[in-house]
Amino acid sequence: YPQIRKHGIIIDLRYNGGGFVDQMILERLRRTLIGMGMSRHGTTSTVPPQVFSGYMACLANGYSASDGDIFPYYFKKYDLGPVIGMRTWGGVRGIRGNPGIMDGGYIFPPEFSRYDLDSTWNMENSGVAPDIEVDNLPNLVVEGKDPQLERAVEYLLKQIAENPDSLHLELPPAPDFEKPYPEEYYEQLEE
Repeated sequence: YPQIRKHGIIIDLRYNGGGFVDQMILERLRRTLIGMGMSRHGTTSTVPPQVFSGYMACLANGYSASDGDIFPYYFKKYDLGPVIGMRTWGGVRGIRGNPGIMDGGYIFPPEFSRYDLDSTWNMENSGVAPDIEVDNLPNLVVEGKDPQLERAVEYLLKQIAENPDSLHLELPPAPDFEKPYPEEYYEQLEE
């Protein structure tokens, strides 16, 4: 929430091995600014509260798996912004901690998967292809560079520069206060 008044946000899913938070985060990122409110003392607020109204990009790589596959898939489907980086792992079928075997190891049979509303499998075994493919080559990473992050920053800065007014990046100010009584009342006072 401290970042919601920024003009751009990058969600970095690289090396995300999974979990169950994708829908919670996507629900918050999908909120649309539809109005403003103001208290008696002039404090303004957004409707809905805690809404981000800037530009977004998502970073993913081949180590983004399970929830790291699911999040960028729906990020693209909801058209929140581009996915930048490399294709995700494609291993969505969730696993749980099953009983161990005699040698101390575990067997993890796949248990969960996703499919689209047209009854087709969507990301399992194929992953999520980025909209903008950028590879973090090892020699650049060793030099302390991050081409994927740099490309996301470049994309967001370009969007902000080219379309500054399209997403209410600056919240609208409150209108002038209205008079507390109808205009006729003030006309009578003047007579």
